[in-house]
Amino acid sequence: MLCAMGEFDLIARYFTRPAARAVLGVGDDCALLQPAPGTQLAISSDMLVEGRHFFADADPFTLGHKALAVNLSDLAACGARPLAFTLALALPRVDEPWLAAFSQGLLALADAHGCELVGGDTTQGPLNICITVFGEVPVVHGKSQALLRSGAKAGDDVYVSGTLGDARLALEALRGALALPPALLAHARQRLEQPTPRVALGQALRGIASSAIDVSDGLLGDLGHILRASGVGATLDAAAAVNLIASRVHPDWPEVAIDTERQMEFALSGGDDYELAFTAPASVREAIQAAAGQARAPVSRIGRIDTAHGLRLLDEAGKPLQRRYASFDHFA
Repeated sequence: MLCAMGEFDLIARYFTRPAARAVLGVGDDCALLQPAPGTQLAISSDMLVEGRHFFADADPFTLGHKALAVNLSDLAACGARPLAFTLALALPRVDEPWLAAFSQGLLALADAHGCELVGGDTTQGPLNICITVFGEVPVVHGKSQALLRSGAKAGDDVYVSGTLGDARLALEALRGALALPPALLAHARQRLEQPTPRVALGQALRGIASSAIDVSDGLLGDLGHILRASGVGATLDAAAAVNLIASRVHPDWPEVAIDTERQMEFALSGGDDYELAFTAPASVREAIQAAAGQARAPVSRIGRIDTAHGLRLLDEAGKPLQRRYASFDHFA
């Protein structure tokens, strides 16, 4: 339904809620947050643009979910507990059914993580969603417990949470580049449109993991940020990464003709996984598994950190792979 609803009526109807942890929420010029004593604020922003990050006919409920999920994933990579977020939303027109579904998807995920909407902006224009999220991390004896990209050391294990490659599989099918049976497409599409931010895992890894990043643009590209920030290299088991494509165990997978090279591309550089890639000393392997169990998030060990710079890939026979995989870059 299209109507002549004004900006402030739109905000009041779909995005205004009573403040919970915030001192002051939606309705003033600024929101007011009071971090708990002995904590630091963790802040991240992400933008989703129609035609670039999602299709024009994307379901608004799942779009609302994903818009916040990608930001919560950044907090997870820092080991932060979510507090609040702001929403800047450009809309081509007021479409009340779309807004109702979008806000439901957005706020359902926000409620699941105790992250309240405290402000933002709306305007008319091409559909564009920008969220800034705020979290907190403890400071113990003057030292921040935040997970950073810069702590990986030679000898550390390399881990990744959850599954890889299914979002890219769905994207290729939706683009018409490959055909998937309907049930398999629905399975993979959920990973693309409703990713699971690993918030609990990020917090459980504080004090255990040596570095972390969320996998948004592809495993190799994102892991590369850790390697550069830490001044180290890595060797990865490419076959182990490919085995993390969840669709490979779907009953309809045998009907899909995707060669090993393509599967490697999806797993290693597909993007939109929103899992955590992290490193940790080999001495804490049991603690890593305990943290994963506590967070109910499976993790897989897929490589090691080396002193020699660069990223090396090994096949299932332990032989070097020479092919290069390019992760997503908005301006490449």
